Amino acid sequence: MKKIIAMTMTAAMMLLTLAGCGSGGASNQNAGSADADLAAGSYKVGISQFAEHGSLDNCREGFLAGLASQGIEDGKNLHVDYQNAQADTGTASQIAESFVGSVDLIAAIATPSAQSAFNAAMNTDIPTVYTAVSDPVAAGLANEDGTGTGNVTGSSDVLPVSEQLQMIRTMMPTAKKIGILYTTSETNSVSTIKTYESLAGDYGFEIISTGINTISDVDLAAANLVTQVDCLCNLTDNTVVEALQTVLDKANTQGIPVFGSEIEQVKSGCVASMGIDYYSLGYDTGVMAAKILKGEATAQETPFISASQADLYINTAAADKIGFSINDSVISGAKEVFSEITVS
Repeated sequence: MKKIIAMTMTAAMMLLTLAGCGSGGASNQNAGSADADLAAGSYKVGISQFAEHGSLDNCREGFLAGLASQGIEDGKNLHVDYQNAQADTGTASQIAESFVGSVDLIAAIATPSAQSAFNAAMNTDIPTVYTAVSDPVAAGLANEDGTGTGNVTGSSDVLPVSEQLQMIRTMMPTAKKIGILYTTSETNSVSTIKTYESLAGDYGFEIISTGINTISDVDLAAANLVTQVDCLCNLTDNTVVEALQTVLDKANTQGIPVFGSEIEQVKSGCVASMGIDYYSLGYDTGVMAAKILKGEATAQETPFISASQADLYINTAAADKIGFSINDSVISGAKEVFSEITVS
């Protein structure tokens, strides 16, 4: 079990100096006040977020709220070193390595950051707590029983694929082909594609998937994919989500709907989604991390948790943009309906 070391004022100032040595290319945004202002007995958490988009931002905000609910609050007894890899796996690895030896816990948001953090801290006593990892087992972060493969645990944003397929079938009774764009190097996306392929036949669909390597591939890949399918289904693939407006532009030009995977994608222009609440997922992960920081639990012996509920979100403005009709009975069953497209 990891010892939580009560930092003296001097030690805290030394850690602040270390935190200033950020990784090259990373977006370093320290959310906490100076360590020198924190009382003895405080904690330092390094947050490595793989990309900058709404769902992952919601995870981070929820995570900090979860910590605060357990008495670990930024600026009081917590210093947060937040860095964003801007969807670059090499940068994610640099961020993780910079945290080793300078933080009490690494919070990793999204699969590539979680894998990098786990690998970097593997031979240390620093726990990794992840969130927004679709398949922790496939990512090598968890065993089949849910326990960590090392000093690691967290939460899964496994997508409600059956519910999503049923939603699409309800909205598009005659549709046959669903297109999915995904990044071949993202374990979470590869795993989710397999789930879609295994379940699609139950709803009368065929999945047409196109793999990309980098964000620069999205434009051409999306332009080609929309000509082959009746609609697109967007995953929580970090690279594709960063290029969501490009995907939407191609689909809108073709006049076909894009179905998202969570609320932020629907706000940004997807027609609908059976999505999960990323803030709540992050919150529950923060509560878990607090117990580990306090020494009440160990990461390895704490099974990962999964998002517990999927809700229907609809954007009528996005539907109107392509002349897509949604039955009133479907709209009335939505948890939230947006009447405008908000691009952050």
